[in-house]
Amino acid sequence: MNNAGDEVRRAIEAYRTLLETQGPAGLDFLNARVAHRYTAVYRLENAVLHNVHLFDKLGMVRPDFLAQVPLQDSFCQFVMRDGGFTSTDTGCDGRLDGHKYQGVLGSYHGVPLMDNYGRLYGTLCHFDTERHPLPDDEFALMQKAARLLPAYLNKRPPPSLAL
Repeated sequence: MNNAGDEVRRAIEAYRTLLETQGPAGLDFLNARVAHRYTAVYRLENAVLHNVHLFDKLGMVRPDFLAQVPLQDSFCQFVMRDGGFTSTDTGCDGRLDGHKYQGVLGSYHGVPLMDNYGRLYGTLCHFDTERHPLPDDEFALMQKAARLLPAYLNKRPPPSLAL
């Protein structure tokens, strides 16, 4: 296996350990590896994507326009349709011509999340208002993380041992 493949394997094992010891969703770990400001998990329900986990590099409160997004207005629709979607510069991406958020988000990279029963749960994505590429090895890591994450999304943290 090449060095990039070895790094992805080591990173996914570290991510698995993080999920097992700290619970959902370990987005800070995934986000620290990329230039993007945000890393998020969106859950699809009734044709609306609901943000259930968000990591913001700047540590600011999540903007209201990211809390709930109608599926037809989201980039997540392309993730679900195509099994993944990546755009380093949404403003110049012809696949997004006419889209409500084309150029509003500078870059978006996402993969589908399936629940523990193999049904579509939503998406795992990195995005930013700035343009950022996502290296192939980080996209591969995101795909692997998306396979691990569903087991931890509804898991509750262990009860407190305080007396």
